[in-house]
Amino acid sequence: MNRLTELFNKYLKKYVSTRTVFAMDVIISAAASFLAALLSSIVSHTDIFDLGHALVWMLISAASSALFILLFKTYRIIIRHTTIRQLARFACVSAAQVAVTLIIYTSVYGYSNTALFAAASSLLLTFASLIIMRAAMVIVYDMVKERLDYRRNCQNVMIYGTSEKSVSCVSRLQTSSHYAVRGFLKQAPAQRLVISELPVNTFSDESDFRELMKHTNTDAILFVTKDEANREKDRIVKWAVEDNIKILFAPPIEESAEGLPTLPIRNIDIEDLLMREEIKISMDEVVANFRGKVVMVTGAAGSIGSELCRQLATFGVKELVLFDNAETPMHNIRLELEEKYPDLVFTPIIGDVRLLPRLDYAFRKWKPQVVFHAAAYKHVPLMEENPCEAVLVNVAGSRNVADKCIEYGAEMMVMVSTDKAVNPTNIMGCTKRLAEIYVQSMGLAMEQGKIAGKTKFVTTRFGNVLGSNGSVIPRFREQIAKGGPVTVTHPEITRFFMTIPEACRLVMEAATMSDGNQIFVFDMGESVKIDALARRMIKLAGFTPDKDIMVEYSGLRPGEKLYEEVLSNKENTIPTDHDRIMIAKVRSYDYDDARAVADELEQLSRAVEIPDMVRLMKRTVPEFKSKNSRFEVYDKEIESQQ
Repeated sequence: MNRLTELFNKYLKKYVSTRTVFAMDVIISAAASFLAALLSSIVSHTDIFDLGHALVWMLISAASSALFILLFKTYRIIIRHTTIRQLARFACVSAAQVAVTLIIYTSVYGYSNTALFAAASSLLLTFASLIIMRAAMVIVYDMVKERLDYRRNCQNVMIYGTSEKSVSCVSRLQTSSHYAVRGFLKQAPAQRLVISELPVNTFSDESDFRELMKHTNTDAILFVTKDEANREKDRIVKWAVEDNIKILFAPPIEESAEGLPTLPIRNIDIEDLLMREEIKISMDEVVANFRGKVVMVTGAAGSIGSELCRQLATFGVKELVLFDNAETPMHNIRLELEEKYPDLVFTPIIGDVRLLPRLDYAFRKWKPQVVFHAAAYKHVPLMEENPCEAVLVNVAGSRNVADKCIEYGAEMMVMVSTDKAVNPTNIMGCTKRLAEIYVQSMGLAMEQGKIAGKTKFVTTRFGNVLGSNGSVIPRFREQIAKGGPVTVTHPEITRFFMTIPEACRLVMEAATMSDGNQIFVFDMGESVKIDALARRMIKLAGFTPDKDIMVEYSGLRPGEKLYEEVLSNKENTIPTDHDRIMIAKVRSYDYDDARAVADELEQLSRAVEIPDMVRLMKRTVPEFKSKNSRFEVYDKEIESQQ
């Protein structure tokens, strides 16, 4: 194929050399003139144009056509780019050539009506032949180019395994214009085996695998199921990614529409490459817990909030109340719910958790039984630059929602927190920890009978969610699409990751199993090195890191730490019935103290008294130690006072 492509680029791509086109034009013109002479003799029923005279006519025509083709340079004209003016040049060549031929012929053999008819026929045939020849050249060129492009763009695919599902993929790919199946792939001793007229390619180890991929010119490996890919995450998937071989998934047969000419195969997503087994949750009890209830979601238009709404829409809730201050995202989720869940009763409310009257209106009118509090400011560097707003939304806003839950008798409030609340190194993490403190202290006060209320307060902590608004994955994809560079803050930085649907299911599971006033921590598996994540994404896009697309290190941002934690050093956990969900045992705070702190923080933030506000945050949460931040000075100040 490579050799054919080289020949194509050298010759056909240039529409053949001008010399060749010139020769073809002359030959075609001469042949057309010869044919016209013979036809004239036949039509006129005379022997004026016998074979000898026809040959003379042809030779004169060939000589004259060569002259005028050179003069008018028609050999440079390609039909695809031809204009009316250029077509006229073909007509001029034909007319001039025929005129000269007629003059020379009649001067030798004399004038006759047959010769005049031959001239007229020759004019028409020559002009038509030149045009048809050009059109044929373009058609042949396009056919060859299309075939070579197909062969060049068509990916050679090796199907993993020899199971029934693997074999079924062959027939589903037979009509594909994008994938050509070259055989099956499995680890086994060398053997000669053919299935569905395709070879079974075997390998024994890594070197054997790499040699096989090179020998078979494999572009991609197709896995029938994610489970198979997961089992091969440390071998085939790893080796393939390192060698820039794509990993593909085939959707289940039931997801493929009948009559589709091609199989809708997709490239492996970065979610898949994390290769952590999906957290399984039995949703029956969860659904029963929310069925028939009025549920409110704050931050309903955000990444977590919108997914909570999608899942709750399938639970048979009595009514779903969406609360968010982002107009356009709220409009989008509204349209989505209307389209996908036409029977769902829901109400979108534009409101801000910082504004008590608007929040009170929503609680007073709908009286939600369950509240998922996902409204928050989350971007660490931005909140480090705008600490007052972080306090107003994450602390005061959470306090407002919690207070209204008690006031209007909500059964449960589920607060979405973050692993950045553990030993916080930034404003955002500390504000989330302060929100946890307020909510937990209120729950404890109710248990102790200090305040009246029936609301169960549940807090859930987890790390980063894949694909959330403004997160690293969409950012990397955008940078790769632009050709790089891909920016990583530090070569050693790591993060825990979880898919958005996973996180939301765990949140609802925690809410279902909770007895109230608990902080649930999710086991997110092993942390992921962001540098490795970036490089893997570059490879999946078909590029080579630090060659095609550069990876650059921008330095840790304000408040950013290298490693995220799920639990602080002073905490421990107790197990639950779910092996991926634990209950954190945290130190308790007095409700009156927590409320006084929240009120004072709100006052300081509204007055934009940043130094006093940050000092109060650090005194309330002593484990809050700023890193790479202008607020480190207050840590030194507090230490000197102790």
